[in-house]
Amino acid sequence: MEGAGVNIAFYALSILTLVSAGGVMVSRNLLHAVLFLIVTFIGVAGFFVLLSAEFIAMAQIVIYVGAIAVLILFAIVLTPRSVRDNSETAMVGPAILLGIALVTVFLFVIHDTAWSTGGTDAGLTAKELGLALLSTWVLPFEIASVLLTAALVGAIMLVRSETEEDEDVTDADA
Repeated sequence: MEGAGVNIAFYALSILTLVSAGGVMVSRNLLHAVLFLIVTFIGVAGFFVLLSAEFIAMAQIVIYVGAIAVLILFAIVLTPRSVRDNSETAMVGPAILLGIALVTVFLFVIHDTAWSTGGTDAGLTAKELGLALLSTWVLPFEIASVLLTAALVGAIMLVRSETEEDEDVTDADA
């Protein structure tokens, strides 16, 4: 993809993604932080669209926005008596130092890397990838879906109160 529209979309997505990632870090409300995280995931999916990797963009949305973020929201909403705000911790100073160190390393790597700009074709179409997922890789694909379902059921079971469990036992006995 080339042109002024792609450049404008890239900078708009960059601003959106960086602002929402910053919102995750500074938000004191846990629900707001998860919503910022969802916007960040969508921004990253937009980068994949700009790179002509539509399948990875959709996987990003389905897996991260549709599963991980929703699972986090369920865990927050269904957990009784949980504190929904992020309080101050003693780790702010070390976190800032670690962030500065990571930015320094990233800038060093970006500056010293010989970036190739060759336009090679990946040689894999979305149709071939879909066929591979539903033939060669069907077992790992299904195992991952069962694992995610088990994680969701486990999260629901963890947040159940004793009165709800007692009600289920008495309903089963009747």
